[in-house]
Amino acid sequence: MLKDALGGYRGTAEEITKVIARHPEHAEGWYDRANAKSSTGDFRGAVADYTMALKLGLRFREAVTAYGNRAIARAELGEIDGAIEDCSAIIDRRPNNKRLLYTAFMQRALLKEKKGDSEGAAGDRKIAVLVGPRI
Repeated sequence: MLKDALGGYRGTAEEITKVIARHPEHAEGWYDRANAKSSTGDFRGAVADYTMALKLGLRFREAVTAYGNRAIARAELGEIDGAIEDCSAIIDRRPNNKRLLYTAFMQRALLKEKKGDSEGAAGDRKIAVLVGPRI
């Protein structure tokens, strides 16, 4: 955690790799390493680790976060369809956090717009406003 705070993410990923080698069935290790990889710009590695963490099974909150973080990494890699799928996975889980749900709809709208789906983007924006937090 100290290395994370000081920006030493590469060391953290290396240390987590050792833990994963001993306990490859623990989804949290894959999730933590994915976060470390994403922080250093290793988006391809982060996507692979988020995928493994989700496959192994994360708790609800971590799974929703993993889908969101993987969507960001996929978008960075130009994998727009995959990023849209991840935003949809968050929406399908119907988190109680209105801000999170709003963000998932808005991010999916932006991604749809990048693909040229302006009608789908507009629909997602409308829903985002309806489900979003009241200010």
